[in-house]
Amino acid sequence: MIDFLEKYKPLLIYVAIVILAVVVLYFITRFIHQWLLKKEEAKFPGEKSTSLKLLKTVLNTLWLVLGIIALSFIFVEEESYGELKSDFKLALYLGFLAVITIITAATTNLWFKRSIREKIKQNQDPTNLKFLRYVAVFSICFIGILFSLLAFPSLEGIAQTALGGAGVIVIIAGVASQEALSNLIGGIFIISFKPFKIYDIIQITDSLVGTVTDITLRHTIIRSFDNKMIVIPNSVINKERLINYNLGELKNCKFVEMNISYTSDVKLAKQIMQEECEKHPLILDNRSAIEKLDGKPIVKTALTKINDSTMTIRAWAWSKSFVDSFDLQCDVNETIKARFDAHAIDLAYPTRTIIIEKDTE
Repeated sequence: MIDFLEKYKPLLIYVAIVILAVVVLYFITRFIHQWLLKKEEAKFPGEKSTSLKLLKTVLNTLWLVLGIIALSFIFVEEESYGELKSDFKLALYLGFLAVITIITAATTNLWFKRSIREKIKQNQDPTNLKFLRYVAVFSICFIGILFSLLAFPSLEGIAQTALGGAGVIVIIAGVASQEALSNLIGGIFIISFKPFKIYDIIQITDSLVGTVTDITLRHTIIRSFDNKMIVIPNSVINKERLINYNLGELKNCKFVEMNISYTSDVKLAKQIMQEECEKHPLILDNRSAIEKLDGKPIVKTALTKINDSTMTIRAWAWSKSFVDSFDLQCDVNETIKARFDAHAIDLAYPTRTIIIEKDTE
């Protein structure tokens, strides 16, 4: 045993140093991780990121790989030392490149998040910052991948072409589908021309109405009023005819319509609908100065249609916003129905008269 220790003493010391170095680096990484978590919480309060956990994993993996490569020197011939040194340098380069990319991307992402939160506090539009956040983080990761390709001789040409400038577009166009490119361009058009922005209430179809919560490189996310998250590709939403209830003036006119029977009193029905709408707390007086001087009513009512079995009475009820107009319509529908019942005004339904002729023969 003593002879064995004497013979392999330098190798055992080398192995012990390598293992000790890996263990020390592991604990240093753990300490730095805890320190960075405190710094992150102090600088970006309330913002939690998984990047630090990923960074810790990458560093620990790097120390383990470097330790294994270092230990491999004792099992190979001296002729192979050059290859092991190249592998050691490559692992070190890729590891630190990954660390720099993660730190840069995480810091950029947190900075954008804080800026977006400040914009929201100041009641400003955060749409541009939200979209630019995706662009910036994607660009940082993309550049990190390209620099990692430079470490491999067989892929160096591709990386240099991409880093040349125009090659970026060529590579993206080559590997990405036409739909993905159209979604990306669609997102840029939305940010540039602003048909809608974050927190706007938009209507795409009769049944699809909701609040825009996010605009990414690929799609737009809308939260409907029943709390469903609807994901629509940017290329699709750019082709749709939509209604933006927050574009320009917020006030909104809601048509309150009732179908009454032919035998009902039209004048009384119009009066009831006008009174119920005007006394609602969410009603907005949208009359001009001249209309007020002329004594025009706040809510206009009219007989708009004579149908096969009904007559349609409409009231034009204005409110401050789309949400208020929806609440107003729901409330007055109930109160108008109660008043109609009290005054014998029938809400008509389709009827059909069948005449049976008796055979005279």
